[in-house]
Amino acid sequence: MELCDDPRKLGIKSDAQIVNWVRKYRNGESFEDYRGRWNKKHFSSVEEEKAYLKAQVEYLKKLNPNLQWGGKLDKQARFRTIEKMSQTYLIVMLCKIAEVSRAGFHRRASLGPREARMEKDTLLKGHILGIHRLRPYFGYIRMRTALSKEGLRVNHKKVRKLIRELGIRSVIRQKRPFAGRRPSVVFSNVFNRGFTANTILKKFVTDITYVRVAHDFAYLSVILDLCNNEVVAWEMSSRNDLQLVLNTVGHLKAKGAILHSDQGFQYTTRRYRELLEEKELIGSHSQRGNCFDNACIESFFSHLKTEKLYLEKPNTEAEAQKMIAEYIDYYNNERFQKKLGDPLPG
Repeated sequence: MELCDDPRKLGIKSDAQIVNWVRKYRNGESFEDYRGRWNKKHFSSVEEEKAYLKAQVEYLKKLNPNLQWGGKLDKQARFRTIEKMSQTYLIVMLCKIAEVSRAGFHRRASLGPREARMEKDTLLKGHILGIHRLRPYFGYIRMRTALSKEGLRVNHKKVRKLIRELGIRSVIRQKRPFAGRRPSVVFSNVFNRGFTANTILKKFVTDITYVRVAHDFAYLSVILDLCNNEVVAWEMSSRNDLQLVLNTVGHLKAKGAILHSDQGFQYTTRRYRELLEEKELIGSHSQRGNCFDNACIESFFSHLKTEKLYLEKPNTEAEAQKMIAEYIDYYNNERFQKKLGDPLPG
């Protein structure tokens, strides 16, 4: 057999091709070049076809439902799966199964830590822009949640940074200066947290609380005597309005007594002040936004709910009214008062 001095006559384009053949021979790889395509018709042996099918099954087992997006793993997750399996199976085979290009896989493998991070940020920015176009009112908190739903676990600070780099902003309501109701009447704080009284019908506290009735709410207005903690007046309504307060104060008969409340809108109206003047009562208001200035009445509401309403759970307003009447009767006539050395309120 004669030796050929010119490799090109044999279809050998370069010495690198010979080196590649030697490598494939030593690694037991096929000499067929499929240029990144892998179809069953190219299997050169039964063993090769079995290896492909085995790789396909193993790849599917590695799918993580939490990382799925659009029915597939995101590209970076697929690249990581290929990298893990590349010690056992051919990369070209795995790329075909994962539906990614070999060039893309090798490019990722050649990236350093910084370049890989930049590529990941680019991927995240693409997702963020897509979500922003669909939901322009999402801020970075809800954007992070949306990314999580797509299988992208990202810290909220990272999301905020990328949003700023993209120069996008959520469509939010314009901030407006407060233009709400200003109180018409504000009394001075006559009590100043002096929640004690030596005689009855001298110091009262009042407030409103909600009462859950099935899937709705009713409202309870109460007046409490600070001398013996007795409930001296109460009214219940389906509406939290001024009339509820006026009806409650209407039951009170104690000229010259002090009636203390918070600065709720009902207690700062002119009509409320006029009613106090008609009944010769002295008005007193807590500091704005300070619940401790009206702590006694809040304590009563807490006892009412935990000892009665939360246990029996009224389903109608009539049931709630009956339960409240029963508890107030018990509270006024039977419940021990530690504040008074455990005697009854009356």
